[in-house]
Amino acid sequence: MLAILGLTLDELKSCLKKQNFPVFAARQIFSWIYKKEIFDFDRMTDLSRELRDFLKSNFYILSLALADKQESCDGTQKFLFGIPDDSGFLIRREGNQGIESVIIPAPRRLTACISTQAGCKFACRFCASGALGWQRNLSTGEIIEQAIYLKKIAARRLNNLVFMGIGEPLDNYDNLLKAIHILNSPYSLNIGARKMTISTCGLIPGIKRLAEENLQIELSVSLHAADNKIRDYLMPVNKKYPLDELLSACRDYFKKTKRQVTFEYVLIKGMNSQPEQAKKLTRLLAGLDAKVNLIPASPFRNEFPPPDKSDMLIFRGILLKAGIPSTIRRPRGADIQAACGQLRLTNLWCRKV
Repeated sequence: MLAILGLTLDELKSCLKKQNFPVFAARQIFSWIYKKEIFDFDRMTDLSRELRDFLKSNFYILSLALADKQESCDGTQKFLFGIPDDSGFLIRREGNQGIESVIIPAPRRLTACISTQAGCKFACRFCASGALGWQRNLSTGEIIEQAIYLKKIAARRLNNLVFMGIGEPLDNYDNLLKAIHILNSPYSLNIGARKMTISTCGLIPGIKRLAEENLQIELSVSLHAADNKIRDYLMPVNKKYPLDELLSACRDYFKKTKRQVTFEYVLIKGMNSQPEQAKKLTRLLAGLDAKVNLIPASPFRNEFPPPDKSDMLIFRGILLKAGIPSTIRRPRGADIQAACGQLRLTNLWCRKV
């Protein structure tokens, strides 16, 4: 059985043509799924019975199972999904970790935070998502299915997609890029490329590949330190891709795409939030068209507390004085462990599908 959500329109047309079904039916099928939110082939009433039987025998639409839903006092919603493994289990089995997705509402937009892997290989010290290790990449269909589910639950158009959930997006490059192309297409959710953001811990080969894609997508690099010593400690990936090489790749990315690079910087009290660290950051980013999102740390395992608000304002002031646009991001969903770095922190093993 194949995931129909993992197919482009042309791929579905080719499949139908090989089976002597009319190729125009591909648009009808995708309209039922993406526009009408019908996920049962039998309910696609303008298709022939023979075609519906063929689809049921060869394809499935949905595979994730909702295991838990939580809502924050600020309106943020977090969803825990079970994912299939080789033995058919969705969750509640040792080694099957599930994934989490988040809806972040705002008056004029709705943002969906999507996972790209079950678990994460890169084990940043302040991030819960990598604490249990890596299970597997998500398929293109599983990435798309999260967006479809969140749109249906919210009953609103998704204005923004951020691939900042569980996993490292550029470590699942091919499945992610195919999902982006499908979600960007008019026959799917028709989400503009500029409304989609890929976040990376700094995988230089992926950044270089992305620069060649000719996409208007946003790139967000998780920096979190302005020197190699601190970044080595916080983010082990820095030992393979140190700051000077990472920033060189980001500069090349800007030269090729003319797209501003966003740097995410989690502020941790007494570690990377002092004025001298801000000054190092200004020197690191000098001459690069970039902006910085400053994020108060979400404590993990009673470690990594955020700095005082006054210290955050001083840090931001130093960046602004140096001409680097920066904002202090207001944490969303912290009370349900849906804030940056908190996905999979709690409730993963205590819920039933």
